Amino acid sequence: MSAVAVFEFSLFLLVAILCLEVLARRLGLPPAAALIAGGALLAVAPGIPNFELDPDLVLVLFLPPLLMEGAFFTVWADFRRLIGGILSLAVGAVIFTTLVVGAVTHWVMPSLPWGACFALGAVVSPPDAVAAKAILERVHLPRRMMVLLQGESLLNDAAGLVLLRFAVAAALTGSFSLPSATGSFVMLAVGGTAVGAALGLLWLRFLPLLGNTSLMIAATFVLSWAAYITGEAIHVSGVLATVTAGLIIGWYQHETFSASMRIRSIAVWEVMVFVMESFVFILIGLALRSIRMHFGSTEHVIGVLLLPVLAVVLTVIISRFVWIFATDGIRLGLARVTGRPTTPFSVASATIMSWAGMRGVVTLAIGLALPEHMPGRDLILISAFSVILVTVVFQGTTIGWLIRVMEPKENIAFADEHLTRAQAVARMTSVQLTAIEKLAQHSNGAFRHPRLLEQFGYRARVADEYSRSETLLAEEKSAHYTAVLAAITAGRKEILRLHRAGAIHDDVLHSLEHQLDLQELSAENERA
Repeated sequence: MSAVAVFEFSLFLLVAILCLEVLARRLGLPPAAALIAGGALLAVAPGIPNFELDPDLVLVLFLPPLLMEGAFFTVWADFRRLIGGILSLAVGAVIFTTLVVGAVTHWVMPSLPWGACFALGAVVSPPDAVAAKAILERVHLPRRMMVLLQGESLLNDAAGLVLLRFAVAAALTGSFSLPSATGSFVMLAVGGTAVGAALGLLWLRFLPLLGNTSLMIAATFVLSWAAYITGEAIHVSGVLATVTAGLIIGWYQHETFSASMRIRSIAVWEVMVFVMESFVFILIGLALRSIRMHFGSTEHVIGVLLLPVLAVVLTVIISRFVWIFATDGIRLGLARVTGRPTTPFSVASATIMSWAGMRGVVTLAIGLALPEHMPGRDLILISAFSVILVTVVFQGTTIGWLIRVMEPKENIAFADEHLTRAQAVARMTSVQLTAIEKLAQHSNGAFRHPRLLEQFGYRARVADEYSRSETLLAEEKSAHYTAVLAAITAGRKEILRLHRAGAIHDDVLHSLEHQLDLQELSAENERA
């Protein structure tokens, strides 16, 4: 395809994405599942141009900004507190799944070398950050479970990519050294973390020199790619470099970013992430055409590959259940022996965590990137696509139902650690009132800002009263902000009427509309 044809096809895919998103919302389906299904239909539809998916380009184009966005909004305190559980899923579960899938594959196909079997395990073992975010953001889970799943999705790609590197080398050379592989794994992880930390801190020092919000927002995208490309260029983990840089920027953004930059950057990133995530899933569906080119006849696929592929898909799903239930049991056993407090075991939580292992673009891209002469490459490709299809379409579609049926409960100690929103507002408004009181009078005792003093005094009293009687006053608060929103709607209609009548200029319309938009966002947030 020519460059113009690629651009035109991309625009066609964007229109398809919008239509599929609307259809998914109307039918109550996860958009990720609808996009993969839509892409698969396009892959077999007549008249669609041949589209070769470059796996290296997919990884470097889509993965860094999506990892950066996930890391940026990660709550560092929760991440640090649950780092043991996150590493158990992101590293332990990935290694366990790789080994189990490799063993089962060799049992089903004894002729396939062990290295190729474990390469297949490494391809399908890491749950995908994009797939997890796309599914989990549309369901409601206890905070502890969300932190574990989101933290896992940020780190497990690094483990899967490193394992794949060793497995491919073993398959092609026939040799493998566990001590060497372990040492390399540690160096890749430590090196990636160090590169990300260095680039993140340098970026924070460089950011004020830009002096323009648009440039600053553009620089955040540059940082994601710079961290990933730099990490890969010096042969450390680009995934961990990107995640580390994102965690650092997210931690310091409250001191570094202005309010305007936060509002605008969040809006820009929200749109960009939506487009990138959507393209990732529809490209996964379109990759079916590339994968079909590597197959033999339909009889060959059904007769030779069907049983191994089914075995791989079932093993991927079951091994996650085994790992999560086993590690939870070991954790409780150790807690009883040592007498240390721990989170109680929950069948509902363990089941939902096990069911939430969706695979995505990383699995497909690293499968397509395997050398052409790799033993068992056809099996790896069809297994990768099948695992993505089952985990995203089937598990992703049913996880909401599973959550509603099992109703997982938040751990009390984890939930009650922080102030409630109402308590935090009460403290904030109290401090604001104190600040206004210090500035409200001249040295001669006359009031300088009587209106502000009255306003912040009222806010502090109402916030304190609401923090004590939140349930009783919730209806009154909702009614108050409903009235505010009604006034904002009336104001917006009036300025639009004046503009259509030629009474106000476009600049005035945009200025007043922006002011009303900010008021509406604030009122909606308070009413929620």
